[in-house]
Amino acid sequence: MLEKDFQQKIIKTIKELLPGAMVLKMDPTYKQGIPDLLILCGSKWAALEVKRSLKAHHQPNQDYWVKQMKKMAYAAFICPENMKEVLDEVCRALKA
Repeated sequence: MLEKDFQQKIIKTIKELLPGAMVLKMDPTYKQGIPDLLILCGSKWAALEVKRSLKAHHQPNQDYWVKQMKKMAYAAFICPENMKEVLDEVCRALKA
């Protein structure tokens, strides 16, 4: 599965799991390494960096930004192999 197709699947699934949540695609040209998706739900948020597999290459600074954003709210790398686990964590973080 291509990363862009997997990203669309994630967006659709999040909208089903968190009705009313906003899922925004981030601009990769604005700041290198910023996660792909920002999820806004009430006063809470989460950021996800989409990868096509656990072994997919990370661009410079992606690990840094995911770590920084995780300190503030919730952030993670998501791929088909960990999709259920990460989406469960997103739901817990945004519904709490």
